[in-house]
Amino acid sequence: MCVTSRLLRQLALALAVFLPCAAMAEPSMIYLVRHGEKATVGQDPELTPQGQARARNIATILGRAGITAVFSTPYVRTQQTAQPLASQLGLQVQSYDPRAPKALVEKVKALTGPVLVVGHSNTLGELVKLFGGAPGTEIGDDEYDRLYQLINAEGKVTTVMLRSVGQ
Repeated sequence: MCVTSRLLRQLALALAVFLPCAAMAEPSMIYLVRHGEKATVGQDPELTPQGQARARNIATILGRAGITAVFSTPYVRTQQTAQPLASQLGLQVQSYDPRAPKALVEKVKALTGPVLVVGHSNTLGELVKLFGGAPGTEIGDDEYDRLYQLINAEGKVTTVMLRSVGQ
């Protein structure tokens, strides 16, 4: 069985178990992911073909998760990672300032329904903590496949670490 099929099956099971929590005042599910693989040139590089494939994979994984909002930093690579899912769902990618994580957390907590946040290796850990989750180890410079699923059930946040596939 391929990794993508196994991941999709695990995600579907998790969603089936936890989607009934969607009626809570804040998102029952928050997904956080680092942008896909980026080019090595320029101050604001675009995604590589592998990064574009990863962005499409994230859209496939989360396409039926009931995502109601998509947030991304204003950088090209994060916007390009968020756009396939936003386009698929008919949503606008909402930009946030990665230097103001508490403002993003407050904005997301005021929403209902599952949310996707696309960030960077040096910002996701803090965001996961601010949302009440456990970030695990630091994200390495060459690590692009970590997909956090934060499940909020009755005020308790459970962190599930998933992986996205690039190509």
